[in-house]
Amino acid sequence: MRVGIDLIEIERIRRALERHGEGFKARCFTDSERAYCDAKPNPPQHYAGRFAAKEAVGKALGSGVYFTWKEIEIRGRPKPGVHLAGRTAAWAERVGAARIEISMTHSQELAAAVAVVVDV
Repeated sequence: MRVGIDLIEIERIRRALERHGEGFKARCFTDSERAYCDAKPNPPQHYAGRFAAKEAVGKALGSGVYFTWKEIEIRGRPKPGVHLAGRTAAWAERVGAARIEISMTHSQELAAAVAVVVDV
């Protein structure tokens, strides 16, 4: 079992969304993630949670931030899940990751996520 954690200021994501808009969204989030976050009353809060979750997954897999952002997709409610694609999925298979559990939370100012990789 391996664990990854990440914490990010929601304001940092809010600024990235204001400065880079659709480019930032398109680079870091899948269409489904963008639809989910944009439908919420406070989209930056939800983008920040997913951003932190992707970072936590990368850390738990041992790849750190050396992954393609959209190859880690955070899906579902009320309990979010993780879907991997491309090189990140191949890396997870190579390191023996059977499944990934994720937990996210946020306050007014911070978003956090913890990922647990359960090995084969």
